[in-house]
Amino acid sequence: MLVIVRFTVPETDADRFREQVAAAVAALATRPGHVSSRLTRALDDPSSWALVSEWESVGAYRRALRNPEVRMVSAPVLAGGWLHGEEPTAYEVLWDDVHGPKTSDRA
Repeated sequence: MLVIVRFTVPETDADRFREQVAAAVAALATRPGHVSSRLTRALDDPSSWALVSEWESVGAYRRALRNPEVRMVSAPVLAGGWLHGEEPTAYEVLWDDVHGPKTSDRA
């Protein structure tokens, strides 16, 4: 599954934001089921960022977020006022170039 969280970060706060994200990703990467994470920035708008992480399952992702160490480090990023309102963040992978089509995990 993929998790995509978008942020709006003023250029003056970009360095601090990157440090906070690096700490959050380091904590997430220690959790079972974490596959990868990457921080991206829009080429057209340097204030528009996205944190994209891949997980083995939605359960692994949710358990990681409940971990106290992860929460402590990720809270400044997620509660820092940079989130884009209420929008979906978790996406199931239904096709990839290695495995082809996949069955939905949704009940």
